[in-house]
Amino acid sequence: MRYSLLLLILVCWSCQTKHDVPQTTELHNNWEFKKITDSNWNPATVPGNVHSDLLENNLIENPFISDNEHDLQWISETDWEYKTNFSLDNKTLQKQNIELHFEGLDTYASVYLNDSLILKTNNAFREFQVNVKQLLKPENTLRILFENTTKFEEQAKAKLGYTLPEGNRIFTRKAQFQYGWDWGPKLNTSGIWRPVKLVTWNDYKIENIYVKQQELTESNAKLQVQIQNKAQLDKELVYNVYVNDSLVIQQLEISNQKSAINFEIKNPKRWWPHNLGDPYLYDIKVVVKNDKKILDSISTKIGLRTIELVTEKDSVGESFYFKVNDIPVYAKGANYIPQNSMQNKVTEAYYETLLDDVVDANMNMLRVWGGGIYENDIFYELCDEKGIFVWQDFMFACAMYPGDEAFLNNVQQEAIDNVKRLRNHASIALWCGNNENSEGWHRWGWQDGRSESEKEEIWSNYLKVFDSILPNTVANLTNTDYWESSPKYGRGNPKYEFEGDAHDWWIWHDGYPFEHLQERVPRFMSEFGMQSFPSYEVINYINQSDSLEMTSEGFKNHQKHVRGFELIDEYMQRDFPVPNSHTERSRSAEDYVYMSQVVQAYGISKGLEAQRRAKPYNMGTLFWQLNDCWPSISWSSIDFFGNWKALHYKAKKSFENVLVSSTIEDNVLKTFIINDNLDIAHLGLGIQIIDFSGNIIWGTSKEISCDTNSSVQINEIDLSSIDFDKSNSVLVISNKSKRWLYYMSKPKDLKLQQEEITQEIIKTSSGFNIKLSSTTLQKDVFLFTRVKGHFSDNFFDLLPNESREIELETDAKVLDDLRIKTLNQFIN
Repeated sequence: MRYSLLLLILVCWSCQTKHDVPQTTELHNNWEFKKITDSNWNPATVPGNVHSDLLENNLIENPFISDNEHDLQWISETDWEYKTNFSLDNKTLQKQNIELHFEGLDTYASVYLNDSLILKTNNAFREFQVNVKQLLKPENTLRILFENTTKFEEQAKAKLGYTLPEGNRIFTRKAQFQYGWDWGPKLNTSGIWRPVKLVTWNDYKIENIYVKQQELTESNAKLQVQIQNKAQLDKELVYNVYVNDSLVIQQLEISNQKSAINFEIKNPKRWWPHNLGDPYLYDIKVVVKNDKKILDSISTKIGLRTIELVTEKDSVGESFYFKVNDIPVYAKGANYIPQNSMQNKVTEAYYETLLDDVVDANMNMLRVWGGGIYENDIFYELCDEKGIFVWQDFMFACAMYPGDEAFLNNVQQEAIDNVKRLRNHASIALWCGNNENSEGWHRWGWQDGRSESEKEEIWSNYLKVFDSILPNTVANLTNTDYWESSPKYGRGNPKYEFEGDAHDWWIWHDGYPFEHLQERVPRFMSEFGMQSFPSYEVINYINQSDSLEMTSEGFKNHQKHVRGFELIDEYMQRDFPVPNSHTERSRSAEDYVYMSQVVQAYGISKGLEAQRRAKPYNMGTLFWQLNDCWPSISWSSIDFFGNWKALHYKAKKSFENVLVSSTIEDNVLKTFIINDNLDIAHLGLGIQIIDFSGNIIWGTSKEISCDTNSSVQINEIDLSSIDFDKSNSVLVISNKSKRWLYYMSKPKDLKLQQEEITQEIIKTSSGFNIKLSSTTLQKDVFLFTRVKGHFSDNFFDLLPNESREIELETDAKVLDDLRIKTLNQFIN
């Protein structure tokens, strides 16, 4: 009996279908690197880059500390070599097709397999595949030579016959910010920055799928899955399409290079930005069989939604807004740059944390800026899951680019690779050709001193890329809209306020007061910003000291804007008390850092709320910038170590779906409710003017209904009719769960009183609960400690006789060094 059962099992096992699916192996082990001219090899990390490899081998000082960056410029002027050895078994070697896939080589690389040159690359943003079956052996050596960019750039420059703005970087297709920017270091990396894979298969392999949404209604979604493959079978194959693990269609297709299969989803769930609904994602899986044998399968997630950029002429100019599922959606967010100058240092946990911070701050859109990178897949996957729209720039920024045939062909394939890679992501709302190239050409003096024929050629080459190659690629490969250049008009053109998107750098670069943001509101603000210092933690890291030293050359190196320190000081003096004095010698560094963040938050939130009040004339605001790529003094709202600056806390409040916002016009205090929700907002509001001791000067109450997706004025007060001191008063508007404050004088003119804040600290399972109260209004209350953690709120205002509870999320067991700063402490 036991023998018969064993025989039956063996017979059944031998009858099972043996699948023949492609196999993928990452070649990330045993890498070494060296200078071309050296003989000694050092361990390397792949994916990675030469800067991080040198750092990990203790061969250089950390470029993020002090002014070490300056001593490391030789790295980008040097040629480097990487190598690894790998073994293959006979089963692998017998596969009919064996390819090496390089998902990112930065940038001018020559690839050798067993001493045979198999590939030369010149674009860090492209993917390369090479059939290497004939060259492989049981033991193999893979070598990659990276030549420095300068030699290629100088050759291209010499051929051109004239100079293009802005520098040699324009000739090399790699991250432009690596050549240095006004918020980042000059660390021109090279290396194997994305995965290297060995892919093997016999008869069939799926290359790419695109799930094209053809029609979407409340009752039905009509979709087509387009499958690009490599096939060596001349026969019909069975294509199975699954939605959320349920088979929806089975279809026979000839095994050629492309297949298209139509299917439907009944009663579809839509994908929404997180502030308006559920960002629901469907799992789509395609399984291809030859009879019962599985040849390959592929899975992707999709979100069903319609989205279009609406630019229509109207009485004042031209609209600019995103319509999602047939509803105009107000875009709230920031500009995103690479999270680290050494990209391999950005882990999946960093992506998760940063994008959680985006959602927590009530943002629904990020603009991936054109001087960085087309981000890793995990970034877009998380934006899909979390309901964050992505405005995706192509990687061109602040320059004019060449237009020779080789360059254009390179750009075309770069666009194809990245649009194909990203087109299934529900989060992609827009492809934009470039950042500020058009503005630069028309406004920054780039045309000065050029002949007419030269100007015509340069602009013609611009149009070839941004008015032809890129929009045509987007149109051919996806349903997503395309926008030529951000902004549409530079701030020197009066039209910037009435058409398209705007970059309003009258603030900061031109030194205009923050009130300008209230007076000049564009249709869509895609860039504006103000710098501040980072956290004490970041400054100590730069200095490698517990001292907040801000006068050393090492620290000053982390301010990359030529007038940065001067402008921070100028804006601070205009609206705020300057700690001690604005001179370097007597400045209290700790206080000055605090005040710089309060100034940044004050100015940018003033702009955010003015733009939201102007809805629907204005339908979006993205401040510059969300994050940092190294420890720096910059425009970011979150510093390099992930600490929220005052701006991020203030933006969270300014970006709430239902916002009560006030402003003064001609001595009339006007209050608005902005409702981004898709249902009517019903609010019972108490409206009071109180002094800083809590005495009521004026008050009323109202029951308010605010229509969906609107901004309406709900109250006004003629301030000349009330006898009170504006500098000792605040407007307080409250309902059961929230309150909104508005001050009628500049912060430096407020008559804030200096009183203690009482505190009670209680240990909780996730950190600490901190209860605060004061007998007087305390403005811009900043809590800080050496304990690593995150405060649920910070830089907030504490009303007189109010009890306020703040949560500190931390792993620390003890909190014995909590300190508090307030604006009150700096009012004389």
